Formats: sequence, structure tokens, C-alpha cells
Amino acid sequence: MNPIIEFCISNLATGTQVVMQQLERDPNVDVVEYGCLGYCGICSLDHFCLVDGETVVGETPEELLEKIYQKIEENEL
Repeated sequence: MNPIIEFCISNLATGTQVVMQQLERDPNVDVVEYGCLGYCGICSLDHFCLVDGETVVGETPEELLEKIYQKIEENEL
């Protein structure tokens, strides 16, 4: 079963869209976009998503992508 990566549409507009597009090309993850994930405080401050229901945050899109793959590796162990 592939990890599920969930994005908030409001956060995508802050630059996280690039991360989602990269992940959509990865056949080993499933990407889902929602109108709101209910993490408005985090969403307004940083780039973020949920990886299998766990919050992952990065100061830049590049950092977020790196942390997403780190979280996936941690969950596989």
C-alpha cells in the first residue's frame, strides 16, 4: 500500500504546489488534495502536508519534500 500524502488547497497557493506536482509523478505515493485539512495555524505559517495522517512541515518547498520522504522511510521501518 502506498503512503497517502494529503495537501490543503490553501497551502498549495503558497508554493507547496511544486511539491505536490513532484509527488504526483512518483508512482510509490498517493497524492490527495482537499479544500481544508483543518490545520489553519500551520497552513498560514509554513509549507505542510499530512503523510499517512501525520503532519510534516517545511520552511521551504524543498525542505518539505525532503521531510516527506524522510517520514515515508520512517514509517516503512
